[in-house]
Amino acid sequence: MKEFEKLIEIMETLRGPAGCPWDREQTPEDLKACLLEETYEVLDAIDKSDPLFLREELGDLLLQIVFLSQMAREKGDFQIRDVVLQITQKLVRRHPHVFAGAKLETSGEVLNQWERIKSREREAAGSFLLDGTPAALPALLRAFRLASKASHVGFDWESADGAFEKVEEEFTELREVLSGKVNRDRMCHELGDLMFALANLSRHLEVNPEEALQQANRRFHSRFTHMEKSLRAEGRQVSEADPAELETLWESAKEAESKKKNVQK
Repeated sequence: MKEFEKLIEIMETLRGPAGCPWDREQTPEDLKACLLEETYEVLDAIDKSDPLFLREELGDLLLQIVFLSQMAREKGDFQIRDVVLQITQKLVRRHPHVFAGAKLETSGEVLNQWERIKSREREAAGSFLLDGTPAALPALLRAFRLASKASHVGFDWESADGAFEKVEEEFTELREVLSGKVNRDRMCHELGDLMFALANLSRHLEVNPEEALQQANRRFHSRFTHMEKSLRAEGRQVSEADPAELETLWESAKEAESKKKNVQK
């Protein structure tokens, strides 16, 4: 597209001798924070169901990809066209039921085929099943992805019941650690196992644990702010209220939240 070519030309200019000093100074390491921030802003736009906002944020994310590709081009590693070519070839290679005449009827069959193709690619590259799960992912999301990948080759419980029993087992082990002399390393170990088990359970329940926790974060933020506003209206701070009053205010916040949802429906 002409528009895409124009974007590439602009980035080349910005990084060139007569370009922008800031753009010229950036390195891939410098852009890591920007890339992550733009990704989260895209997710925020999706959550808000705002197409204009999403369009803008996708543009900002695309800029980071073009930016990084230009840096790679300057080093002689690759350029943006190589990036586009590689993903194009990958899509065709992993969709033989669309581009090569293979016949698949269900999304489950498609996923199984996808995993078989990826397995052959990993073997040819000398890598292993879990190697493609980025270590930089948020820990909860990475746990979800690791367990999901393992499940594709049969390392899994048959139902959510087994995953739920594992959560109960890990919770019991954590309680046992806490009932004795506190060993922080052991406590961290058991708490991590419990969180991993919860991520695995969420997979069986077909719930993204990262999104579930984000929703819980939003609820906590909303309810706590409601409490704070109520107390400020009386000229007081949260720290000045006793536990019983805070509990009453918390329940009030939950009721207000429920009424708001009913009105929106």
